[in-house]
Amino acid sequence: MSKVKIVAATGCPTGIAHTFMAAEALISAAEKLGAEIKVETHGQVGIENQLTKEEIQQADGVIIAADKDVLADRFSGKPTIDVSVSKAIKDPETLIQAIINGEAKIYRSSNQVNRNDEDNEEYEKKSIGRIIYQHLMNGISHMLPFVVGGGVLIALSFLFGINSADQNDPSYSAFAAFLNNSGSIAFSLMLPMLAGYIASSISQRSGLVAGFIGGMIADQGGAGFLGALIAGFLAGYLMLYLSRFLKGLPESLNGLKAIFILPLVGIFAVAGIMTVLVVPMSSINTWMQEFVTGFQGASPILLGIIVGCMGASDLGGPINKAAYVTALALLADGNYYFMAGVFSASMTPPLITAFAVIFFKRYFNQSDRSAGIVNFVLGSTQITEGAIPFAAKNPVVMIPIFMIGSSISTALTYLMAVQIPAPHGGFLILPVATNGLLWIACVLIGSIIGSILYGFYQKRTFNKRAKINISDQTERTEVKHVG
Repeated sequence: MSKVKIVAATGCPTGIAHTFMAAEALISAAEKLGAEIKVETHGQVGIENQLTKEEIQQADGVIIAADKDVLADRFSGKPTIDVSVSKAIKDPETLIQAIINGEAKIYRSSNQVNRNDEDNEEYEKKSIGRIIYQHLMNGISHMLPFVVGGGVLIALSFLFGINSADQNDPSYSAFAAFLNNSGSIAFSLMLPMLAGYIASSISQRSGLVAGFIGGMIADQGGAGFLGALIAGFLAGYLMLYLSRFLKGLPESLNGLKAIFILPLVGIFAVAGIMTVLVVPMSSINTWMQEFVTGFQGASPILLGIIVGCMGASDLGGPINKAAYVTALALLADGNYYFMAGVFSASMTPPLITAFAVIFFKRYFNQSDRSAGIVNFVLGSTQITEGAIPFAAKNPVVMIPIFMIGSSISTALTYLMAVQIPAPHGGFLILPVATNGLLWIACVLIGSIIGSILYGFYQKRTFNKRAKINISDQTERTEVKHVG
């Protein structure tokens, strides 16, 4: 009997950890269940192990494990399972088995959806929330390189002095000004990139231009991150339905439609709507900034608990990303305090596991010890996903432990008035952090407290299993003696 052939595509918003962890999990599960699989990854470096048309056609089923656009329309007509990237990490065997059992539904691209088709309507109702999330994460994933690269360059310019890019300041440095200017240019593209690639995820190339324009208007009008989100979805769906409306045009006009009609109408419509919306959106954006800033000054401990719990609750998933997106929005407006807390919240969970396998070594197996040691590196560089394998074993216990540790780290970070002007990097950006040594202490305190809680839980579990094994062995000995 020939093996079942499966193709898969994985992708997470950052394209750093979840993408490849999901790929490895699917490959391992396929080997275990006797299936043949090829996994295409959509990481930050681009598409790797790309699927060919022939491989897709010959496949018995498709697994899409992604939280962003992975060009899913090419799988149209194939039995497909479409899940979040975390689902593939936590339960890959179920996904593989579903393909083997023929339980996957036929995938319909957005262009094929027929409102009179009950299956399509059911599919839309079930996945509308995830579809919106995927569009949002597609925008964020394309935006991140600009934010990280630009933000770090700006942060490096501060090493020469906080005002070293100002020609009228005594600390002025031409090189610092170059760093600051280069980073600022990259950073200024953050909102247009976000809006453009949200729109592109919804309506492909036709939405890209309108999305960029909407994002620029949001940026220049002070509507900020929220305005760019609205501009992206507005441009995407406007261009999607405009494209459908123009499908009746003769094929000879397709070229004219693509390079003239769609861009012209799209830019005009989105610019007009955003010009009206930008004023109230700007007011809302200002209110949000003032609310967070006020909260930060009045109740840093409570804010630390909220951000800490968000950062550790799903270890790089939607809730974690919500905190990070808020921090990015505030960072763009010059608030470096909020991002410092998000750093601490994201770094603590993997460091908890790292310290736990050191302090309570005898209660962990060799595999856990090795993974824990690696988490010193992952945690220090702000890759929260390193804690996922530990959380997956017992999320009911582990997630609260991670949340407690992260809340302590984050609350202390806010109390110590730590500022971080970079959007990513963990301890790598320590030289540009304000109160950097205090920040290290905050993260270590939360991580060590969390590791002690984890260690005692692991010790209790280890001893309980040992008692069960001794009891079973005694029972077998008694039975043998009686016999």
